[in-house]
Amino acid sequence: MGFYDDRILPHLIDLSMRNRRVAERRQGIVPNARGRVLEIGIGSGLNLPFYDPGVEAVVGVDPSAKLLAMARRAAERVAPAVELVEHSAEALPFDTASFDTVVSTWTLCSIPDVNAALTEIRRVLKPAGSFLFIEHGAAAEPAVARWQDRLNPVWGRFSGGCHLNRPIDALVRQAGLAIAELETGYLLKGPRLLAYHYDGRATAG
Repeated sequence: MGFYDDRILPHLIDLSMRNRRVAERRQGIVPNARGRVLEIGIGSGLNLPFYDPGVEAVVGVDPSAKLLAMARRAAERVAPAVELVEHSAEALPFDTASFDTVVSTWTLCSIPDVNAALTEIRRVLKPAGSFLFIEHGAAAEPAVARWQDRLNPVWGRFSGGCHLNRPIDALVRQAGLAIAELETGYLLKGPRLLAYHYDGRATAG
């Protein structure tokens, strides 16, 4: 891992995710988590203040040691018990059907093998559990989608592998998850290339 990825990018990610509108979206979905919770790509722990104090535990997974160090400090200020694991989402080190809720916010865009990660999410989720997600991705508007496709290779080089053009709903369904609730559209202000969002809940099917 180079100097940019190790020292600069984690701070840029943390800063960009502190946007007020982003925090409002977190507040709209994270409190719905119940039971034993797995958060994919916990990053610097910005979701932690929004978990209901009554959740059993929060297990946060992230491949970045630097971001996990930030999350560890954030975990000291919240009520739920928090466990942090440095690991990729494509091969989760947890038992099958071991979580009541899986949460992913602005994470699926940057996982190298997103199909493997979603398959793992389905595996570790209990049959009656919920997968809660907020993700940006491929826009429904053709003109915007074309620009996302054009700029995606360049964008990924300096954004930690973030993809502009992933069709989140289709990817969730391909992994065998059943979408129960879904809101799409330009949910946040900003450039349309980044502003098209998928906000929803899925089950293990």
